[in-house]
Amino acid sequence: MELYVLRHAIAVTRGTEGLRHDSDRPLTQAGHAKLRRVVRGMGALGLSFDLILTSPYLRAVQTAEVVAAQLGGKNQCERTPQLAPDGDPRALVRLITSRSGDEARVLVVGHEPYLGELVSVLVAGDAYPLIDLKKAGLCKLATPALRYGRCARLEWLLTPAQAVRMQ
Repeated sequence: MELYVLRHAIAVTRGTEGLRHDSDRPLTQAGHAKLRRVVRGMGALGLSFDLILTSPYLRAVQTAEVVAAQLGGKNQCERTPQLAPDGDPRALVRLITSRSGDEARVLVVGHEPYLGELVSVLVAGDAYPLIDLKKAGLCKLATPALRYGRCARLEWLLTPAQAVRMQ
């Protein structure tokens, strides 16, 4: 399995007037623009996904929808509370394995520090974050069999600036 981990793009700041909940924060115009450039870089790498799972928070959903629209697979976006900042990573792993096979390419879109902790568990077996995903940062993990715990290797980690240069 190829598991791609993408942090949402730049969103409006917390406490923005008119937004009642953190989950309601949308991407900024600059965030959308940068994300579109990052996704073009993803396309230059030949990336495509069999399944896209996203946090239900608006900024993550918008990020996932841009990826799906530019790389295909819009009907494959699925919101899951397991990718919310307080989601359960064990349940996320169960969801991914139930929805995909060993040869699948799965993209998950969410938040820090949750994503860094998830990557750390899958690569090193410990939730202490080994990486810090920048907004719109992307990494690729490979595993013959996904499970919660040390099961994957980190193939690469791209900052948004690196992804943009891939175009």
